[in-house]
Amino acid sequence: MMRALSVWWDSASVGALRLDQNGDLSFAYDPVWLHDAGRPPISQSLPKRAEPFNRRETRPFFSGLLPEAMQREAVARSLGISERNDFRLLEALGGDVAGALTLWPEGQTPPSATTLAAADPLTDQELLEILDTLPKRPMLAGREGLRLSLAGAQEKLPVVLVHGAVALPAEGQPTTHILKPPIPRFAATSENEAFAMRLAAAVGLNVAAVHPRCIGDRHFLLIERYDRETDTDGHARRLHQEDFCQALGVPPENKYASDGGPRFKDCFDLVRRACTTPATAILRLLDAAIFNVVLGNADAHGKNFSLLYAEGEAGLAPLYDLLCTVVYPNLSPKFAMKIAKRATLEEFHPDTWEQFAREIGVGVPFTRNRVRALSQAMSDEAPRVAESLGGAGLDDAALNKYADIVRSRAERFV
Repeated sequence: MMRALSVWWDSASVGALRLDQNGDLSFAYDPVWLHDAGRPPISQSLPKRAEPFNRRETRPFFSGLLPEAMQREAVARSLGISERNDFRLLEALGGDVAGALTLWPEGQTPPSATTLAAADPLTDQELLEILDTLPKRPMLAGREGLRLSLAGAQEKLPVVLVHGAVALPAEGQPTTHILKPPIPRFAATSENEAFAMRLAAAVGLNVAAVHPRCIGDRHFLLIERYDRETDTDGHARRLHQEDFCQALGVPPENKYASDGGPRFKDCFDLVRRACTTPATAILRLLDAAIFNVVLGNADAHGKNFSLLYAEGEAGLAPLYDLLCTVVYPNLSPKFAMKIAKRATLEEFHPDTWEQFAREIGVGVPFTRNRVRALSQAMSDEAPRVAESLGGAGLDDAALNKYADIVRSRAERFV
């Protein structure tokens, strides 16, 4: 029996994601969407065409909307379905995903903005209960009225804010923030990510805004969603985005370059052909690569960079999921994407950045200047950022440790 999920962009039908009797996925655009020149494709890897896309073509984008690794396994267990069943997972979670799309059972239309019920703020006790539930039931999967999904292997939950207080969304309501608890098996990850994100903003990079929150001795982060826009009346609407793996047709389990995922050259080639102003996007991507090296973020893979589509234009999305990974001995120090064939900072030669510049097609003198300027700015700003976060209920010692690591790493390039 053929099953289908309707894919919507706001109140317009984009197409249908189908599962046939053999368990094969396919996606086809709705004829009305297809023939409207003002309606864009949903992915660089799924250009508008009348012919349906087969499983190999369809899966990278749609599977890329789902949680990964242990989060995906836990979601599947809580729902009583196979972790390999992308269709069933999207059926259960696809009411609010990254980007502008929502997925609904065939024949069902998304709730309109005018019919959405008001979300109730969570009490501190309710929020603590949710924090305790997330490890066992990611995305609160299976909770009545909630169909939420985000990619990634870390615990997180899409939420809305009501007068500054955290709330769960009404069915179909666009979420506006991402709640991220600390990662239990690694020390001070909230401090780490808050520091990294605020440091990126301090040195001029475009980055999602992060806000530390505490309830008693429990802390978490609230990340503002860059793929949402709020109007003057306080109503949020979805903006479309896709990560680089989705855009390049790479399944999420292959996100690392060593597994066949994107290399930096692939990423720069993508922004050249996809972005409305490629020169701007190329320079921002170069800054991101430099920042991650100096920060010590070895886990910057193809799903940690995205394209954002807004106002008829495509650009590089704000940075997100920044973390100094080198402080954790259990994590590999090898870069998810090599820098001029160098897998770690220790393998860098004096001419590594010059080789990288040639590899990605950016001027060598410009790259050299950006490395020096960003390294110096990061070294200068790191202690200030650490100090500014100290009053937010975070661990001062951990924040100062991250600042010292950045200053030490930056010395190699100043």
